[in-house]
Amino acid sequence: MLFSIIAILGGLIATSSLIVAKKPNAQELLDKLTPYQGWIGVVLLFWSIKGLIGMLSYFSIIYLVANIVMFIVGFLLAYSLLSKYLLEKNETAKAKGQQLRAKLAKFQVPAGVILLILGVYTLLVVLHIL
Repeated sequence: MLFSIIAILGGLIATSSLIVAKKPNAQELLDKLTPYQGWIGVVLLFWSIKGLIGMLSYFSIIYLVANIVMFIVGFLLAYSLLSKYLLEKNETAKAKGQQLRAKLAKFQVPAGVILLILGVYTLLVVLHIL
């Protein structure tokens, strides 16, 4: 259930520009999540790595895709914190991180939509609705 909630929060933040374009009154709610964007991204990163390692014992295509998408969204959302605390003193690492983020940035909204859908789906599975 926690997996689903984290996925939904990450998906909401990643798709915030799309949500606000469709529903401008959602900006206020999304602004409440924005200060936590970096930390939610860090949680997504670590949770996805944990999930990918855990998948070595069983295979589920839904959870595999969810963990991969969660990793991408987590990296994009946590990049500012990662850059600030881990990459700041190493210019080469910082430049490579910026290049990777630039390549992945175009996938933020689509990955956020996929993460939202998978988060809701896994929540419904955990609640035995599906």
